[in-house]
Amino acid sequence: MITLADLEKIRSESNFKDNLRKKKNHFRIIVGMATCGITAGAKEVYDALVHEVNLTSLKNVEIVEVGCIGECALEPIVEIYNSKGTRTTYCKVKPEDAERIINRHILKGFVVEDLLLVKHKKAGNFE
Repeated sequence: MITLADLEKIRSESNFKDNLRKKKNHFRIIVGMATCGITAGAKEVYDALVHEVNLTSLKNVEIVEVGCIGECALEPIVEIYNSKGTRTTYCKVKPEDAERIINRHILKGFVVEDLLLVKHKKAGNFE
């Protein structure tokens, strides 16, 4: 049975994707900042991403802190949503990866392959 909380979550996700679609060429970068993420270095990753966005004077990028993303063993996790609502999830991100993420993914449109969550999960890389 679907609960009211389930419906609220569905509505929230739908509104989030709809708002992104309205902002052409807009990106939302989400950094998981639950206890597991912070312990793994998410705060430093967040700060590095903010620094890179400011350095490049990007106006079409929003960086947001969220709670648990659900893959504690692969933290810090960074999710990027484009204006079409497509999500790319990076894991085990380090502050020094911020420049690559901004330059390759945001500015040039290429995925940073070695940081992809799906690759780490397939390889069983949970250390």
